[in-house]
Amino acid sequence: MRIRPIMLTAAGLAAAIAAAGGMATAAPGAPAPAPTVHSEPSAAPVATASGSVPAVTGGPATPAASTVTGTATSPIDAGTVAGILASCLGSDASQYQAVIAVRTPVASADTDGVVVAVDAAGQYVQCETKGAQGSSLSSPATFINDRLWGAGHLIEFFDTFSTRAGAGQYLSLGAGHYTPEVAKVTVSYGDDPTQYPAVMAGGAFVHTAAVSTTPDGNAFPPAPYVHAFDADGKEIYNQKTQPNVKNTAP
Repeated sequence: MRIRPIMLTAAGLAAAIAAAGGMATAAPGAPAPAPTVHSEPSAAPVATASGSVPAVTGGPATPAASTVTGTATSPIDAGTVAGILASCLGSDASQYQAVIAVRTPVASADTDGVVVAVDAAGQYVQCETKGAQGSSLSSPATFINDRLWGAGHLIEFFDTFSTRAGAGQYLSLGAGHYTPEVAKVTVSYGDDPTQYPAVMAGGAFVHTAAVSTTPDGNAFPPAPYVHAFDADGKEIYNQKTQPNVKNTAP
């Protein structure tokens, strides 16, 4: 199952990148082919079929009781990051500098981390990882600012998805970038109002969680919803109520 709300906008690079090999990390325990054409996201992201999730027959899947069991990430060392970008971007890898590189709180069959990198022109890439190998859900992997909606958005998304990570457990993973007005990014899941801090650095953010559901083949994990706050702590974006808002408050 893959959930993919995607948006892009202009965002200046932030100078500060957390330690740990030059890449940002979250505080432990914190709650070829033709180019892919992306459509505007909706408030309820659409789930599409994936080889990691058994096909559902006999009617639509039904939501299951779910619990976020972990959001802590760990850093990926700089040497491994270089290999991930090389395998994801090929000869273009040398043009990009990683700003976030973390392992996820739980691993699926083909994903255990993510690297977000940016080039001198402010163009971002998101590469999922498995060990030292990187791949992208999009072709080409580059997310060019303002490619979809034009300028003016406070916060916009790259690839977001959920995939099975064992019986009754899912890995939820997504990334995006934001404008200087945004001081904090959090994520809530489904109807649960609890918000978990995203990893932020270099104008980009990553959100990832281990989600437990009932071990039911028809169950699917809750959709993630991004929230953004300004320096005064005021919420200035809520994906649940403003799926494609521009520079306005909720």
